[in-house]
Amino acid sequence: MAARLLRRLRGQRGFTLVELIAVLGILLTVVTSITVLFVSGARAELDANTRFEAQQNARIALDKLRRELHCSSGITNVDDTALTTTPVAAIKVSLPGHCPSASGADTFVLYEAVSAGSGRWTLRRTQGGVAVDVADHFTNDDVFTYTAQSLESRATLHVDLPVNVNPNEGWPTWRLVDDIVLRNTLRETP
Repeated sequence: MAARLLRRLRGQRGFTLVELIAVLGILLTVVTSITVLFVSGARAELDANTRFEAQQNARIALDKLRRELHCSSGITNVDDTALTTTPVAAIKVSLPGHCPSASGADTFVLYEAVSAGSGRWTLRRTQGGVAVDVADHFTNDDVFTYTAQSLESRATLHVDLPVNVNPNEGWPTWRLVDDIVLRNTLRETP
C-alpha cells in the first residue's frame, strides 16, 4: 500500500522554476498596476479635498466679512486714510459696540491679505491684537476695492478672492467675487 502511494506521488509533476518565475512576473505586474491606480486615486481625492476646503474657507471668510461690513460704521485704509478705487490688500473696519462681533465696545477689525509663500496669500482677520487666518490659497493680494457713496448708491466694497491650491500645476483658479453694500453709509444729497 505504501509502495503504491509512493509510485503515485512520483508520477505527478509539479511546476518548473521557469513556470513559477513567469507566474510571479505576471503577479508583480498586476499588483504594481493596482498600486499605481490606488496611489493616483488617493492623490486625486486629497487634491479635491484641499481645493474644496480652501473654497469653503473663502466662503466662510466672505460671509463673516459681509456681516461685519453690514454692521460697521465705516472702513478705511490700515493707516486710517480714506480708501480709493484702487485695489488694496488690507482694510480697517470700524465696528460699533452693538455689533455682535464687537462684544459691546467700539472696536476695529483688520482684514488683510498676507504673503504665505511664493505667489500665495492668506486672508487674516485681526481684532484686539488677536490675528486669525480665515482663508488661504489666494493667488493675488489686492482683494479689496472700495467704491464711495454717490447720488445713486451707498458705498460698496468689491471683494475678489482668487483661490488656487496648486497654481504651478495648471489648476484653474476659482474666484469668489462679491460687492458688499455698506448699509450704514448715506447716499450723497444733491
